[in-house]
This record gives sequence, C-alpha cells and structure tokens, in this order.
Amino acid sequence: MSRGESMAASAFMSMAYLNQSNSFIDEHHWLSLIRGALEEDEAEHEGTKVKVKVSIFFVPKNMVSTKPEAYMPQLFAFGPYHHWAPHLYDMERYKISATRKIQSSLHPLKLPELINCFMKNEHRIRSYYHKHLDFEGETLAWMMAIDASFLLDFLRNFTPEAEGLWKRSSSQQTWDASRMKMAYNMVTRDVMMLENQIPLFLLRKIMQRCQKDCSNVDDKELSEMLMGFVKEVIPIKSASNVTLTDVKQYAHLLHLLYSVIVPREIEDGFGNMQESECRIDMKDSEEDPTHPGVIKSFFDSAWSYASNVNGGATIRTIKRFVIIGPIKLIVNAPWKIITGLPGISMLKRPIESLISRGFAKKDETSTDESKSGSKPPLLEEITIPSVEELTGAGVRFLPSMGGLTTMRFEVLGKQATMYLPNVTLDVNTEVVLRNLVAYESLAESRSMVFTRYTELMNGIIDTEEDVKLLRKYGIIRNHMKSDKEVADLWNGMSRSVMLSKVPFIDKVLEDVNRYYNSQCKVKAKKFIKKYVFGSWQILTFLAALLLLLLTCVQAFCNVYSCGQRWFNLTD
Repeated sequence: MSRGESMAASAFMSMAYLNQSNSFIDEHHWLSLIRGALEEDEAEHEGTKVKVKVSIFFVPKNMVSTKPEAYMPQLFAFGPYHHWAPHLYDMERYKISATRKIQSSLHPLKLPELINCFMKNEHRIRSYYHKHLDFEGETLAWMMAIDASFLLDFLRNFTPEAEGLWKRSSSQQTWDASRMKMAYNMVTRDVMMLENQIPLFLLRKIMQRCQKDCSNVDDKELSEMLMGFVKEVIPIKSASNVTLTDVKQYAHLLHLLYSVIVPREIEDGFGNMQESECRIDMKDSEEDPTHPGVIKSFFDSAWSYASNVNGGATIRTIKRFVIIGPIKLIVNAPWKIITGLPGISMLKRPIESLISRGFAKKDETSTDESKSGSKPPLLEEITIPSVEELTGAGVRFLPSMGGLTTMRFEVLGKQATMYLPNVTLDVNTEVVLRNLVAYESLAESRSMVFTRYTELMNGIIDTEEDVKLLRKYGIIRNHMKSDKEVADLWNGMSRSVMLSKVPFIDKVLEDVNRYYNSQCKVKAKKFIKKYVFGSWQILTFLAALLLLLLTCVQAFCNVYSCGQRWFNLTD
C-alpha cells in the first residue's frame, strides 16, 4: 500500500469512527481529512518522495501467549498501542520531565512549534502502524512529542559524551542509585518491543527543530546515539563494524537492530548462494552387499519362532539376566578392539553392513527431502542432534569471525567443525530475540534468516550441558545467572508463525546430519535401540538358541551319565 492510499484509508477509518460516535457527518472535517491525505507537501518530503511501509504491528496472540511480558511493556509505553494501559500511566511524569529536559538542555525548542510539525505529519505517523489509531490528530501529536523526547533523552546515554548521564535525575525527583540498573534494563526491554516502537523520523524532527542550521550534524549525532544503543543490546555481533549513514531508511529501533544483524545482502542474494557438497571419506564402511542380506533374513525369520517359546517367559528371563550387561559392554567398548578379537574379525564386514542397511533407506529419504529446496520444512523445530551428541560424534564447535553469514560446517580429513557466530546473553536478550522473530515474521521479510537461526539454536540446545559446552567453545557468552536459564531461554523461544526455509542455513543442517548419521558409533547406537531395546530380535533368538543347546546337553548327560564317565561324579 502506497503512502497516499494508507493515509486515505486512515482518513476514511477516522470518519467511520466519527460516524459511530456522532449522529451527524461534519462535511468540512471530512473534506479536511481527505485533502490532507491526498495532497503532497514537498517540504515535508524533504526533497524526495517518502515511501512509508507499515512496520509496527500487534504481535499475534499465539506468540504472546507463550510469554506475554516479553511483548507487552512493563514500565513505559511508547506510541499509541499501550498508551492508556493503567499500569503504565503512572510513568508519564518521567516522560514529561524528559520533555522539559530536552527543551532546556539543547538549543531552545518551542514545544508548540514541535506539536504543529507533528500534526502536519499526522498521516505519515499513522502510516507506520498496522492498527487504526483512535486518537485525534492533536492528541497523537502531543503523545508522540512526549514519547519521542523521552526516547531521545534515553538514547543520549549511549553517546561517548553522555557517559554517566543516566545516573542524573531526569526531573526534580532523584532515582534511587541501587535501583538504577533494574530501571535501565526494564526501559531497555520496553524500548525493544515491537508493539512499543515509534517512528525514528520523529527524533530527527526534534533535533532539527533544536538546531535548524545543522541538519547534517543532527543526523550524525542521532546516528551515534542509535548505533551506541544497538551495540549495547545486539545479541549477535555483525561481520564488520557497521556505521549508520542514513537514518531515514530505518522505520524504528527494532528495524535498525534487525538490519544490522541481517544485512540487506543476505535477504537479497545470500540465500541463493550455491555451496559445494560436504564429502565424507568412509572407506572403512564399504562392504559386500550380499552377506548382510542373508544374515538379516536368517535372524528375522527365526524371530517369530523364538518369541513363542514357553509363551515368551524364557525370553523375558534371558533379557533380564543375560543380555543387558553384554550389550552395554559392546556399546562402550571401542569398535576396533572388538573387531580385533579372535573369531569376531571375520564377522566385522557382515555386522557393519547389517547396521548400515537398517538405515540406508531412511537416509536416502531424508537426503531426497533435503534436496527439494522448494518444499517448506515439515516440522518447525530443527531436526538436528544436540551439542552433546555432536561432540560425542567427534564434532567440535568454533566461533565464526562475523555474523550469521559466517555460519558453516566443514570436514577436513577426520576432523569435523561447526562454526557458529558469537551470541551474548543477558537479562534483556530474550525480549530482543522474541521481538526480532516477531518483526521478521510480520514484516513479510523475503528470507526468514533470523527465525531460522533461532530454530537452529533451539535444536542443538536441549539441556544446560549443551550450553556449558558452547560456553566452553566460546560461542555463548553467558551473563545470566546459570546455564539452565540459557537452555530454558532457547527451548522456550516461540516458534515462527510461518514455516521458514533458508538455503544457506539448511545446507549447514544437511551437512551436520549427514556427517552425524554416517558415524559407526551413531549407527551402532541406533541399531541397538531399534533391534535390541525395541524388539530384541537378534539377541533374544541367540539367547533362546543357547538355552536350547544347554537343555539338549543336559538331556544327553542324563541319558549317558556324563558326570560319572568324564568327571567321576556319583549320585
């Protein structure tokens, strides 16, 4: 929707609201609204046509329900969505104090002039918001002037010249020093919420009104404030030092933060980048395909008979006393040592083939699905082993020198390495992550890169042990109370509102899963889980056969008196 269409729609919705509250239509008011919506004021366009895109949304209820406090402001309301919330209205006095401070600390700013400027931009302000705003133009202008002044005063704390400014009182009342950090964190979280955003061009208007002859300086100072704040709250460091050259291209603070984490080049073309396949040398697992089929068929055909011996009672006894111990020994013992034992070496190739064949069909199916890039994923949660499982399979983790674009999986010889970007977690990170996912989902981004990244982290982190390993490898910097809190953060992340598929991240997942599933140790565990702890087919048959053999020996000895003949035993 273009700006003119958006403003016209806003005008019509305003008239509809007036029609519901008043029995009669004020034709002059209607004409004023339509004329203001359709007329182009070149002065307000700053020499170019301003294209306003809706970028401030209400978060869907299915996302809010998982953790409402991460999406709804807890201390300060910015903008119209939560302005009348009773639990936030008490903080209006601090915003009014900040407005006074802005007027006094900067060059003289006449508030009526600022209100008139905002009223001229009423339709532009409304165009940023997805929901219709039931506010009169003057009310909206006053609200935005106060909120933008408070936000500007808060952002001034992140410029080099403003060190310690937050510790000073914003009004006649002094904030208690012991509660400053908590208040700072609460304001930071409120500022980063999607429903609590206000257009950044309002901050430019304030600074331009304060210093009319220094518009370039104003943009430079505002850029320093914004980037100082972004560096403070950004969870994932970008590939390079990002400088903010044009404030006008960013709708609000959350949009700016998202653009730093997910640069435009990623959305435009990085997702279509072709990468070479990850080749894995598994010469030891090559075998003759004829033998394992015969062995497996023999065991499978004997299973039905063995399961019916004594109604299954004998099998259950064997399971309990005979099988579990040897199986644990086999699983824990190194495979090369086992295959080197006398009599076992000749069975090495058939056993490996039997294990491999059980998963060949499943691996082929998963490979076919992964190659179909046009199909969306069947599950929203990533199907990938945890950090602990990958580490056990020989995968090491290293921090990548950059942002999301540097994420990759490499296999050099026998060493597999997964590179992940550094992520810093503190008390504000969960709110930032959740609202970035919500913004990316609702802003109709062409590539759900950030959402896919959060799904990947959700997939590889299951327990606090996974967090501990990533912290050990230098990927996670934990400023929270414990590793368990970090694990709960990732596991509690709301899933995306739409299925996401990002080629360069999916390529990493495909390579990781292919390598993990190709390891003999992993295949052995899956085989034992499927054929031993699930059905007990092979080992139950062998144990039953051994019991039958011992029974035959006992019967033979009873008939021919083995004890008296060979061991000189008497009754």
